[in-house]
Amino acid sequence: MIIGPALLNLGVTPAEAYMFIFYYAVLSEVSPPTALSAFAASAITGGNAHRTMWATWKYTLPAFLVPFAFVLTPSGAALLAQGPIGEVLLAAAVSALAVAVLAAATGGWIAGPAGPVERGLCAVAAVLLLVLSPWPVLAGLGVAALALAVHLVRRQREARP
Repeated sequence: MIIGPALLNLGVTPAEAYMFIFYYAVLSEVSPPTALSAFAASAITGGNAHRTMWATWKYTLPAFLVPFAFVLTPSGAALLAQGPIGEVLLAAAVSALAVAVLAAATGGWIAGPAGPVERGLCAVAAVLLLVLSPWPVLAGLGVAALALAVHLVRRQREARP
C-alpha cells in the first residue's frame, strides 16, 4: 500500500511497480525474519531452523536484486517482456548472467571454490550487469571475465606440486 504509489510517483510504470511488489512478496517465503519455507523445510528434515533460514537467504540473495532492475534501469520493462523481442531476449540473457555471477559471489563457487578476490569481482560484475545499459553491461562482462581468469590462474597455481 505504500511502495506501489511511491514507485508510481517516481515514474515507474504500473506493470514494473506491481511486479516489484509481487516479487518481494514471494521472496518473503525465504527471507528473514519469517522465512516460512525454510522453517517448514527444517521441520520436515529435522534440521536447525535458523541455520536453514540463513542458508536459504544466502542462496536466494541474487534474486533480491533482480526487482531493482525492473524499476531502476532503462530496460527494466524488457524483463517483463514489454518491448521489442530483441531487447527482451537481451535483457533476459544479461540478467540471467548477472544472477549467475552474483550467485558465484554469494555462494563462493566458480568451477570450484572461489577466493575472496574472485567473489568481490563477481559482486561488482553482477551489479554492473543488472544496470542493463550497454556500457555497464560491457564493463560487467569484462569484470566477470577477469574474475574467471583470476580464479583459473589461482586454481592452476594451487594444483602445482
